Amino acid sequence: MPFRGLHGLDVRGKRVLVREDLNVPLRDGAIADYTRVDAAIATLRLLHAGGARTIVLSHLGRPDGHADPRLSLAPLAPALAARLGFPVAFARDCVGEAAQTAVAALHDGDVLLLENVRFHPGEERNDPQFAAALARLGDLYVNDAFGTAHRAHASTEGVAHLLPAYAGLLMEAELAALERLTRDPAEPFVCAIGGAKVKDKIGVFTHLMEHVTSFCVGGGMANTFLAARGIDVGTSLRDDDLQPARTIDALATAKGVRLHLPTDAVVAPRFDADADAHVVPIGAIGDAMILDIGPQTAAAYADVLVRARTIVFNGPMGVYEKPAYQNGTRTIGAAIARATAAGAVSVVGGGDAAAAAHLLGFADSVTHVSTGGGATLEFLEGRVLPGVAALET
Repeated sequence: MPFRGLHGLDVRGKRVLVREDLNVPLRDGAIADYTRVDAAIATLRLLHAGGARTIVLSHLGRPDGHADPRLSLAPLAPALAARLGFPVAFARDCVGEAAQTAVAALHDGDVLLLENVRFHPGEERNDPQFAAALARLGDLYVNDAFGTAHRAHASTEGVAHLLPAYAGLLMEAELAALERLTRDPAEPFVCAIGGAKVKDKIGVFTHLMEHVTSFCVGGGMANTFLAARGIDVGTSLRDDDLQPARTIDALATAKGVRLHLPTDAVVAPRFDADADAHVVPIGAIGDAMILDIGPQTAAAYADVLVRARTIVFNGPMGVYEKPAYQNGTRTIGAAIARATAAGAVSVVGGGDAAAAAHLLGFADSVTHVSTGGGATLEFLEGRVLPGVAALET
């Protein structure tokens, strides 16, 4: 898709509104994970070096259009400054006198963070007046927040129609990586897909069915596919409605796409009975609960993945947060890393897939780890992202 990037753009002395995704997890008022902060640094550093007067917009949490001190972006200013190596000012509002005064005080190369845009109801409503108030603060607009690109909000979509609009470095990298999955991908193309429910990823299955060679299915959704084939999965998590799984299964058969399902599993009597976890063949689940793919399945999936030339990892194989159920996802991750080292293009979808890749240590061994959650999912479903469409030239 054609859009304007920052390379070669003269930003010296220009007021540049930058939408970043600084929606970080907080614990007792402190930042618990700096992934999104770190993802913003490249664009902010480039603008600083170019002499821009950078004004950062972001949201945090769901304050529902009201100021909530617990969701203030104030802690993000020193966090950004520490990583950038120069000061980042903070304004206590994103529009009005406080924001205007802070912007007027900027010099070339300065960076200013404005308060949470979701403190105003006009943000999520994509209110034209609120978008115009934001736009008056800048001369140029840069969207670097891929993680919110699926939202048609004032700071992600509205402002892009009021100022010359550009993609930030992170946005550009995300789009380039994800487009490689559907634009003439090298084969074999394998999607390792997990997560809780089939119904949450029907769009991903149907859209990628046009491109992939095979799916390796894990997580709760594997239980649903197994149940749809008449296999007893005990007390395991699965969808109540089995028809979507049957439809996807039939579609894969019709298109000649392999749908790999578990042949063994790690089970326990209850979710919290980790000490009783053990491996059983599929078909011998009994009254137990499936909490990870088994070692035989993990080895078979790894064999498929290590020979792939294009890979998307879009969900863990089990309850990866617990050591007893990490082997499936860890084995899959190691195979993806090996394939990548051999030249494959590998993309880890956002959300739980990215969290699992970081926790289990294979995030640095793949081609790209997406920062999006819902945005990545919608992209893989083939849907138009409003924040991206607004950047198209």
